[in-house]
Amino acid sequence: MTDQNDDARHAAKMAKKKTARDKIMATKTDEKGLIVVHTGKGKGKSTAAFGMIFRCIAHGMPCAVVQFIKGGMSTGERDLILEKFSDACQFHTMGEGFTWETQDKSRDMEMAAAAWDKAKELIRDPANRMVLLDEINIALRYDYLDVAEVVSFLSEEKPPMTHVVLTGRNAKEELIEAADLVTEMELVKHPFRSGIKAQIGVEF
Repeated sequence: MTDQNDDARHAAKMAKKKTARDKIMATKTDEKGLIVVHTGKGKGKSTAAFGMIFRCIAHGMPCAVVQFIKGGMSTGERDLILEKFSDACQFHTMGEGFTWETQDKSRDMEMAAAAWDKAKELIRDPANRMVLLDEINIALRYDYLDVAEVVSFLSEEKPPMTHVVLTGRNAKEELIEAADLVTEMELVKHPFRSGIKAQIGVEF
């Protein structure tokens, strides 16, 4: 009898929860192109963003990627998209590597400006339902790009149904304020601290 009572209580609780949830969901009817920010010190910012890109590809929604920092190093997501899905997703690697590797601020600024020009071109095209600006927050953090210009463009020129995803640590407050969805990845534990290097299939 105890198990039956527990089951009945659980069923009643879940039914009540479903009724409340359905009532809330009935009010959520609008659609819009979102500005999405993935930031924080934890891993998974680009990984989550590429998950969204692959969702778009699976739904037949044209999309595009602009990588602001990462250079010519082969990554699984880039190789897969270029080999299998280049008709659905444009992929542009515009950076030349992390700032501590390039050690050339003027060159980094030139590359960031070129990446932003490409990003604006892709975002302006209403055929692209999602555009991922991978590691743009790094370029903004070092003032390679003007955050006010980026926010103004996203607010004023982004087509109404286009989603734009921006990744990287230390997202600026102006961008966070302008975004519709912001997720901060929190670092709890990292194998790098135990002497384990970045590994294929996990980091790239």
